[in-house]
Amino acid sequence: MNKTAHIIGAGISGLSAGVRLANAGYAVHVHEATQQIGGRCRSYYDAATDLVIDNGNHLLLSANHHVLAYARAIGSEAGLVGPEKAEFAFVDIRTGQRWLLDLGNGRLPLWVFDESRRVPDTKLGDYLALSPLIWAGTSKTIGDTIPCKGTLYDRLVQPLLLAALNCDPPEGSAGLAGAIVRETLLAGGQACRPLIARDGLSGVLIDPAVKFLEGKGGSVRIGRELRGLDQTGGRVTGLRFGGDETVALGPSDVVVLAVPPRPAMALLPGLTGPTKYRAIVNAHFRITPPKDAPALLGVVGGLVEWLFAFPQRLSVTISNGDRLVDMPREQLAAAIWADVCKAGGISAELPPWQIVRERRATFEATPEQNALRPGVKTAFGNLALAGDWTDTGLPATIEGSVRSGDRAADLLLGRR
Repeated sequence: MNKTAHIIGAGISGLSAGVRLANAGYAVHVHEATQQIGGRCRSYYDAATDLVIDNGNHLLLSANHHVLAYARAIGSEAGLVGPEKAEFAFVDIRTGQRWLLDLGNGRLPLWVFDESRRVPDTKLGDYLALSPLIWAGTSKTIGDTIPCKGTLYDRLVQPLLLAALNCDPPEGSAGLAGAIVRETLLAGGQACRPLIARDGLSGVLIDPAVKFLEGKGGSVRIGRELRGLDQTGGRVTGLRFGGDETVALGPSDVVVLAVPPRPAMALLPGLTGPTKYRAIVNAHFRITPPKDAPALLGVVGGLVEWLFAFPQRLSVTISNGDRLVDMPREQLAAAIWADVCKAGGISAELPPWQIVRERRATFEATPEQNALRPGVKTAFGNLALAGDWTDTGLPATIEGSVRSGDRAADLLLGRR
């Protein structure tokens, strides 16, 4: 029997669902409302720097099993590169102190017992004080669960959770933070090895997926906004696109709705979803990184939080960036570059640069907003939801996005 899957939305959650369904024998057709493939996980040519840059800087970890399986499926796993073991360089630009957090390669967090591998000026008891976070409920905030102060918090916990949740950690969901800690720090260094798409997000996670789906007889089309659903007997029977085009669905056809919360809730009355969002600011500078620059540097005590070293450029990520979205671009670029120079030991004038500000980068990862996230199942037997804003058990991350796509596909395949 001919089986067709229609994926609404060409972000990484929709593409991952499509890859899974294509491997199960479906002809997969992806429909994207905008003119770009990849959503917030994409690369593009930037004229200001004359480079191909990513829309946002994303760090993956070796614990991100759904992302790694997705990359293997589309043949691009080799494009995710990183050190052989979990090591993270940090600098405090207020004091100039630098350190290397060495998590090793083990399956247990034994590094906390070795003073030389821990965060400087921290004790074993500081780490044990984080244990209430591991199994915290989703209704609690991080501030209600652990002390949000002290050296360990300032130098590791705050940067880690700020990057993961994209909100000030004390107000963030303790349940989501606990999931991050369980899957990474608590699982030892073997789960924490950093991985970066050195050739760009599109080149590693998006373009190979499009090629894979087209090679399986599917298609990926842009400029196709879904306006409505036809349904009969608890199943979706037609998809209504702009231009009065309707695509009829056969009895074995399935649909994955992998769009942001607002259009999803407009298409499915009664659906709940997050209503508040937080911004992320990324900056890119065209400059050859210093020879000894680590691929990833955690920055404490300044405006910059994470500094990525790529060939021909340095890139910066600033989470929870609502306070920066209206700052004049030139002023913001100069302030960020000043921090980059301190962190990287650079003495240079401001090089060609680009600022990328995403006002609605992620949902607000508070207990209240997390409670609004729906699961993958809908009222229609052949329609499933996907997206990092659905209830993945994780904050809005690439791993959560791919996990949601996998779960949507598995539901439609009868595996869940």
